[in-house]
Amino acid sequence: MFSFSQANNRGSGPVASQSQICSGRSTNFPSQAAQAPLMTDENEENDDEEAWLQLRPVEPLPSQCCGSGCSPCVFDLYHRELARWEAARASKDRSLLNGEEPQSCLSRLSPETFLAFRISAMDRLTEDTYRVRFALPRNSQLGLRPGQHLILRGKVDDLEIQRAYTPISPANAEGYFEVLIKCYETGLMSRYVKSWSTGDTTFWRGPFGDFFYKPNQHGELLMLASGTGLAPMVPVLQSITDNAEDETFVTLVGCFKTFEGIYLKTFLQEQARFWNVRTFFVLSQENSLEKLPWSYREKTRFGRLAQDLIEELVSSCRRKPFALVCGSAEFTKDMARYLLCAGLAEDSYFLF
Repeated sequence: MFSFSQANNRGSGPVASQSQICSGRSTNFPSQAAQAPLMTDENEENDDEEAWLQLRPVEPLPSQCCGSGCSPCVFDLYHRELARWEAARASKDRSLLNGEEPQSCLSRLSPETFLAFRISAMDRLTEDTYRVRFALPRNSQLGLRPGQHLILRGKVDDLEIQRAYTPISPANAEGYFEVLIKCYETGLMSRYVKSWSTGDTTFWRGPFGDFFYKPNQHGELLMLASGTGLAPMVPVLQSITDNAEDETFVTLVGCFKTFEGIYLKTFLQEQARFWNVRTFFVLSQENSLEKLPWSYREKTRFGRLAQDLIEELVSSCRRKPFALVCGSAEFTKDMARYLLCAGLAEDSYFLF
């Protein structure tokens, strides 16, 4: 919920004006006594107006919106609070500002309220990417469905910022959740993340996301991920291989700049051992198979994931595929176009 300045004054009576407090004049003089009621009414009215303005919700800055289409967005919450404030002001009833606060325990997420989670471990995967683990109290579970994301709140130079991140930990993980975070040289959130240390407290809200995976819902999932776009694929993939009754085929394609830049290699190699999982990689800044480990040579292409390779992947799927796409805005737009050209209908893919 939004914090209001002067919140401790809610429900209090009119505040004396500065002229009333500082004046040393006695009210025993007749000329002042005659004017006192009128002056008091005017001062009380002005003070009351000022008090209402101090209680008015503050509109969020653009930096406070993560831009991922979350509902409720910080602007949704602002307009909700603004409407409540306007109704309370019109009826001159400050008790209407109290409303009903969402009730959440420390381990239960809320899309509207930021909750505190302590950093229990930080692992640097590459030069600019971290896997961060956050502790949950009493071995509780986060309560997300595979592929859903959270909103992280940070503060840099007194500027509040919010960004969306998808946990990569299993949906049923107890006592923790993990997030994959890439830092950029000029990113405000990146500056905030780089300042973290084990034991620090961070603030998250959620869950968000419209993709809800159901076992055996699709014959095959074609996962197309670029960089940290791998994140929402990880819990979906693990939920499939952890469920012996889920016979969904999976073809995962990870796009990275270099072999060293591939995230979660060990996890992906382990997943590829399952009978129903295939993994492929597209490296944009590599050009020699001889420099790759033997286990990667047959499943790695160089360059970019283009139309011809998408068509090859779709045609090689063992069952009718449903595609999941996550990456940059440009990558997502290109993949959607390629999938349509490869014969998939618009309802046969999901863009994270």
